[in-house]
Amino acid sequence: MGRANVWIERFEPERAWAEVWRSFHRLSNAIRAEWWPDWPPRPLPVLRRNLLAVPPVWGLRWWVAWRRGELVGGAELELSTTPENRHLAWCDVYVHPDHRGKGIGTTLLKTVAEVAREDGRRLLTFATAATAPAGEAFARRLGAKPGLVNHTNRLRISDVAPALLRAWIEGAPRDEFSLGFWEGPYPEEDLAEVCRMHEVMNTAPRGELEMEDFHWTPELIREQEESLRKRGVVRWTVYARHRATGRIAGFTEVAWDPGEPEILHQWGTGVFPEFRGHGLGKWLKADMLGRVLAGRPEVKFVVTGNAGSNAPMLKINHELGFRLYNTVTLWQLPVEEALAYARVRS
Repeated sequence: MGRANVWIERFEPERAWAEVWRSFHRLSNAIRAEWWPDWPPRPLPVLRRNLLAVPPVWGLRWWVAWRRGELVGGAELELSTTPENRHLAWCDVYVHPDHRGKGIGTTLLKTVAEVAREDGRRLLTFATAATAPAGEAFARRLGAKPGLVNHTNRLRISDVAPALLRAWIEGAPRDEFSLGFWEGPYPEEDLAEVCRMHEVMNTAPRGELEMEDFHWTPELIREQEESLRKRGVVRWTVYARHRATGRIAGFTEVAWDPGEPEILHQWGTGVFPEFRGHGLGKWLKADMLGRVLAGRPEVKFVVTGNAGSNAPMLKINHELGFRLYNTVTLWQLPVEEALAYARVRS
């Protein structure tokens, strides 16, 4: 017990009792309602599938905080075993709105920081949202430094202009490039090329974040696909191939969860620098949205995130009808500073 009179324990999704799951689910939806106003609550089966299907390589661990018999907070820590970024740990600390100001967040932070230090990590990275200002206030009290500001933009499917999509598709550089499409797992024969395809995401703005380039491997990709299968999530990929060289020049991906059918998540979109200036970004996005309109009638919103400094992608999204929905800031805090803060306030 700390000064908050709070009990911290590991939350293990595969072993948790039903009542603990229900309490964790209520807390999760309380935080979700702050971050993403007007989104429907996430069903418990969807939350359970998501947590049980995390690939082992990401090394995710969870904790929950109890106070007077009530689950009032939680924390998440990612200790990935990939070769890159072994100096940092992604984390999340959250406290129910009715129980803030009691030191619960500090106690949870101390827990994750101690585990991160034991694993050799020196830097914590976490996110806060403009719609949940308590998170940013906590980050500033900690002395964390903002590393990157992301715009979460949302498109109402009813606002999509088919004429604009047609214009972008008709203006596509078909003499130099062709489009391809994959639903679900990538074909085995294209897996090496897919790994190279994802390298383009290393060119996305990272602001002041102390991050190294991330490199996908066939093994990592198949692990992710197995996670998607367990969760029931469907991934669509549209890619552009350069006719002269056979190289994949760019791609865009979306993910759809039938457990949350109204929301489509736009994942990565990127074009390699040497192939930019041909309108490939517009072509890729227009083709994908056309497929969504034709094949996903349940979808009402498309949600995407872009660095605030990524002007070319923000311009394309704005022309398509995406509008700012939230602002998410990624923060960095040295592990030792987190522990020092917790010691002073314990």
